[in-house]
Amino acid sequence: MKKIILFSLIFITFVLGQEPKEVLLLHSYHKGYVWSDDISKTIEKEFKSHENIELTTVYMDTKRVADPIYLDQLAKLYKQQFQKRSFDLIIASDNNAFDFVINYHTYLFENLPVLFCGINNFDKAFLEQNYMKKYMTGVVEQVDLEKNFELIKDLHPNLKKLVIINDNSKTGYAVKRDLRPIIQKYKKDFEIEYIDNLEIEGIAKKVSKLGEDTAVLFVLLFKDTTGKYFTYKQSFTKIREASHVPIYGLWDFYLNYGIVGGLLTSAIGQGEAVSKMALEILNGKKISQIPILEKSPNEYMFDYNELNRFNIDITKHVDDYILTNQPSSEYKKVTQFFILAILIILVLSIIVVTLRANIQRRLKVERALSNRLEFDKVLLDTIPNPIYYKNIHGKFLGCNLAFANLVNEHRDQIIGKTAFDFFTNEVASKNTIIDKELLNTFSTSTSEFTFYTASNQMKHIILNKAVYKNIDQSVGGIVCIMDDITESVQQKQFLIQQSKLAEMGDMIAAIAHQWNEPLVELSALVQDIQTSYLLNELKDIEVNDFVKDSMVQIKYMSRTLNDFRNFLKPSTKKKLFSISKSLNEINEIIGKQIFYSNIEMSFNYKNKDEELLIYGYENEFKQVLLNLVNNAKNKIIDKQQDENKKGNIQINIERCINYNSIEIIDDAGKIDETIIHSIFQPYFTTKADGTGLGLYMAKVIIEDKMRGTITVRNEDDNVIFTIRLPHKKV
Repeated sequence: MKKIILFSLIFITFVLGQEPKEVLLLHSYHKGYVWSDDISKTIEKEFKSHENIELTTVYMDTKRVADPIYLDQLAKLYKQQFQKRSFDLIIASDNNAFDFVINYHTYLFENLPVLFCGINNFDKAFLEQNYMKKYMTGVVEQVDLEKNFELIKDLHPNLKKLVIINDNSKTGYAVKRDLRPIIQKYKKDFEIEYIDNLEIEGIAKKVSKLGEDTAVLFVLLFKDTTGKYFTYKQSFTKIREASHVPIYGLWDFYLNYGIVGGLLTSAIGQGEAVSKMALEILNGKKISQIPILEKSPNEYMFDYNELNRFNIDITKHVDDYILTNQPSSEYKKVTQFFILAILIILVLSIIVVTLRANIQRRLKVERALSNRLEFDKVLLDTIPNPIYYKNIHGKFLGCNLAFANLVNEHRDQIIGKTAFDFFTNEVASKNTIIDKELLNTFSTSTSEFTFYTASNQMKHIILNKAVYKNIDQSVGGIVCIMDDITESVQQKQFLIQQSKLAEMGDMIAAIAHQWNEPLVELSALVQDIQTSYLLNELKDIEVNDFVKDSMVQIKYMSRTLNDFRNFLKPSTKKKLFSISKSLNEINEIIGKQIFYSNIEMSFNYKNKDEELLIYGYENEFKQVLLNLVNNAKNKIIDKQQDENKKGNIQINIERCINYNSIEIIDDAGKIDETIIHSIFQPYFTTKADGTGLGLYMAKVIIEDKMRGTITVRNEDDNVIFTIRLPHKKV
């Protein structure tokens, strides 16, 4: 039973499938119009294998005439012509046929399904408004203006001007409307000239004068401003003959007549798509089940001859495209074979020549490199500074002879070891931290350290480090050049002590001033106790008072000796110390001498409630203060000999953001501007018996040893020395 039912269904389907089907193809334009002809040929080709389909084709000829009276008369003609025909499907090609079928559907094709193709500016709402949604579907024709603009821009990167040629037909107006936003978008990339208001001779003349940096986009030209009608071939051929620049198009019927190509709206694509829909409907599928194909089946198509003519390479910009007018395949294969053979021979020849040249160059480079390596080795060993370089893991890769002598090892024994094998843990650890920071920041570093050699000799070394890179730009490691400053450090220390010795005369004079009063006091106490003893009036309480008063004077004298001894003793390391304490100790040493010299010395602490600290060497700092105050005192004394008036030394102390400031101001008259910039130079002095070391050592101590600054300036009749020192470790 099941087999009988199945056989019946197959038989019925076969019979229905063989039932004759009549299809009416209604063209908007005329036979000979290539767009319409290509659609017809494609539909005929698709229907050819279906013998039961009878295709009737009619042409409305609306390119030449399309007024309402004509269309109304055409409808009456078709009514009479098809009154005895029974169509199964209507196919409307292009907008005029589309509009005609909608307007006369009830009159001519009532309840018949309609397929459309080649429709510009399609709007679904139009079908609903005319109650045709359930009767119609089809293929939209949509030129892709923006992609064609983008293609022209890519193929011609030096393009300065694009000329657009269009007519005032219905399709031309529609394209013009769509062009407006595209022109606005691309006018910043190149100049755009739109032409739709010239007769054809004028257009040809304008095109003939275009420069090489120009391209043409040919839209349509079926009728010029004089009203003269042209076939697509006539109008385009006229423009093509006048043009010396590439012409791009939007429709495939201009292909093979001189356009380069573009993303073209294809009549063949339209015909294939609508044919497939037609076969589905004729095989029983409802038209409402077939969606409208709104994306036009456009394709990139190019003319091989035009590409060659303008030397345009599309392969870098378009992947999938159709190429017309290509040479025959056999000729092409032979040509490609010969070209390939020549290219292979040429490439092999170039490779052989290049390899030979490369081998010779490499031999030359190897010899030069060997010579350079030998030279660099001698050069490094000639440099007295110890030099080494190590990898990112801290292992030595090489060094010069000076470094090997410094650590008392042979160079072969140094390679592969680390700093911990030659220096103390403290020194090696500090350098390891510096190396890690350098490798992270790719910067340079200068640091200083002290160590003892194998012969127990103390060395002061400055390390200058930098990161080096391999040829592949990866980090290779660190190179270091050492600078032995032991002699310089010892020399500076000697100069500091020498400078101190130069101050000793003033120090001793100051102590003499300070001891004078307690000695007088002690002398009076001794005489008083002696008198009491001789008169037999000496009492225990007087002896106690004598001892007590004497000890006060003796302790005072002892304290001045301690201050003197501390001043002579060099500081061994940096520390935080009080500015006010240092100034008070200087005042203890020299204060009375200044007082007896008719000089008033005042201390002005601008941060009165805050103890100001300095990070550095305390005794050396007091040496600088003593030198500056002594210089001010001596200048004032020299001035008093001429003017006999009281002098002033003012010391201002102030805390700033990153440093503490000490100003020492005297009113002994300004320094000559011609020498003020030289007073910190070694051995420069204006005194007959001066050494010229005091201010030089002050600058060394403040700037080199304590990382501060010392400057001098004149202000009115005063001289101001300004010291700025950090209040924390730097």
